[in-house]
Amino acid sequence: MNQIFNQIGIVGKPNNSESADTIKILIQVLSDLKKEIRVQESLGKELQLPKTWHLKPESMSAMCDLIIVVGGDGSMLNAARLLAESHVPVMGINRGNLGFLTDIAPTKLKESVTQIVNGKYRRATRFLLDCNIYRDNEKIGSSSAFNDVVLFPGEISRMIEFDVAVDGKHLYQQKSDGLIVSTPTGSTAYSLSGGGPILHPKLDAIALVPICPHTLSSRPIVVNGNSVIEIKVTPATMTSPRVSCDGQVQIAVESGDKICIQKSQKSIHLLHPVDYDYYHILRTKLGWSSKNSS
Repeated sequence: MNQIFNQIGIVGKPNNSESADTIKILIQVLSDLKKEIRVQESLGKELQLPKTWHLKPESMSAMCDLIIVVGGDGSMLNAARLLAESHVPVMGINRGNLGFLTDIAPTKLKESVTQIVNGKYRRATRFLLDCNIYRDNEKIGSSSAFNDVVLFPGEISRMIEFDVAVDGKHLYQQKSDGLIVSTPTGSTAYSLSGGGPILHPKLDAIALVPICPHTLSSRPIVVNGNSVIEIKVTPATMTSPRVSCDGQVQIAVESGDKICIQKSQKSIHLLHPVDYDYYHILRTKLGWSSKNSS
């Protein structure tokens, strides 16, 4: 028997009129279902919701047994990193562009939310990446990433050179615009735009996707999900590279710095409607034909 949820937290960006309207409808649906509602503090202030509902983002996991994200995949990425240690499940209502993670359409809000909070849903567990950066054997920065960790030059039209090792074994030295290290979840994001493979979310794998490599023989490679990936920026790099986690956290690196990336012990639990179909999502979002071949 699936869990029934009673304390529901809502996060999102109310400065978008469409998101704000959807949040108001969501609140009405949850009120009709007699659920206890909590909202992200900034959202509550913007929409002038009761102060007793307001919670700081870091407190939501302790006070809620389900978090609903209203917005785009960026909002979900931020929520995922915040909630990963709590094991509180998350569902997403799409008010962004593609919506691979916030997969519930506003037109199906009432039906989907009612089913999920009352225990009719499909649960999917997704892993995150931990990224730690070392300089002279001292950690200078760290973050987690739900989609990807990206090394990039920090300057337009300037290549960087770096060495990559997997589980202590040298993989290659590369000169390029950078490297995308992607989870299966992130394989439909920046990695896909860079020519990387689509990885089914259930795969225990990590994709390494070069960004505009200097040699045409450089190709994406998929490694075991438990691999430890080490990237070292070489002295030949004359720019000021940066490491980005989910495009939301950035850390400056220098020549000689070592970037260590591996699967996190934290995970995020996504809830989908019972009729959720990953391949339908791909067809719809990527404009693939849905016709059956003869």
